[in-house]
Amino acid sequence: MTTTVEYLGSEAEGLLNYKAKVSSDLLHHPGGDFIDRTWKNSDRNPQVLRNLASIYNHGRLSGTGYVSILPVDQGIEHSGGASFTPNPLYFDPANICELAVEGGCNAVATTFGVLGTVARNYAHKIPFIVKINHNELLTSPNTFDQVMFGSVEEAWNLGAAAVGATIYFGSEESSRQIQEVAQAFEMAHQLGMATVLWCYLRNSDFKVNGTDYHASADLTGQANHLGVTIQADIIKQKLATNNGGYIAMNESGTAFGKFHKGMYEDLCTDHPIDLCRYQVLNCYSGRCGLINSGGASGEDDFGQAVRTAVINKRAGGCGLISGRKSFQRPMKDGVQLLNAIQDVFLDDAITIA
Repeated sequence: MTTTVEYLGSEAEGLLNYKAKVSSDLLHHPGGDFIDRTWKNSDRNPQVLRNLASIYNHGRLSGTGYVSILPVDQGIEHSGGASFTPNPLYFDPANICELAVEGGCNAVATTFGVLGTVARNYAHKIPFIVKINHNELLTSPNTFDQVMFGSVEEAWNLGAAAVGATIYFGSEESSRQIQEVAQAFEMAHQLGMATVLWCYLRNSDFKVNGTDYHASADLTGQANHLGVTIQADIIKQKLATNNGGYIAMNESGTAFGKFHKGMYEDLCTDHPIDLCRYQVLNCYSGRCGLINSGGASGEDDFGQAVRTAVINKRAGGCGLISGRKSFQRPMKDGVQLLNAIQDVFLDDAITIA
């Protein structure tokens, strides 16, 4: 069986032995008592705590404070044909849930339609995270706006442990999305469900002089900070790949946002673990768990998934959410990929940097 070191290749030494710029002493670390340490004295009611616990205490990572989540909303976000042609098995909602179960995931995050079709077969077998808003690609010309596809009450009736939503921070529609999702999260908490926020940036202005800052640590970190402000219990964010988005946005003389030079000198470096740690810091220093996404399927899915898991864990994050890499291949291979991710979080030798 391929080991984590083998998956990491030449990056193994630099990722597994790196000491982060910001001390891990500032963070709330994942662990078996994570909910007691971070949420027990919050305003989350007992039903929310129970549902959070049902997610953290399920699957192969049960009781570790880490999560491995299977997300399958790409049939809407990227079209069914584009998403499921590599493996038509997953046009059937039952197989989506079956992959999450067989893969040892903590939860499955998908659409009203998928979960509504198979709720009575799987709601008691794996925690449901119902994605309540989406961007569809059938409008011409294509638009990019997250709109509600159902109600929080409908998610509750499906037996959901949590609701998930996306906000395109920086977009023209972001103010409306923030208000809609904030209201939805308030209702979800009242009904006893946890909340998961996909914190994405979307604005062509974030591409400056040929460099794309949609995944910069400073801008995604601020998106995380806005996300936890509207009471997301778990933040889903792309792994940071660069930094200096604020600096680049202000170079033309147009004022954008606020930043401090110490963000780049005292709190971060260009090392991927430091870039991710800055994202964790903006999730209330890890009180709200940060999960990074596995990204699109490509040439080295296993290696890239393991790399992302190592960076997330060593930065102080709480897990990974990986979809296309796992379902765009035969189910047994998808299970193997999910297990390879989980093995990183089960390995006590891989510590928080």
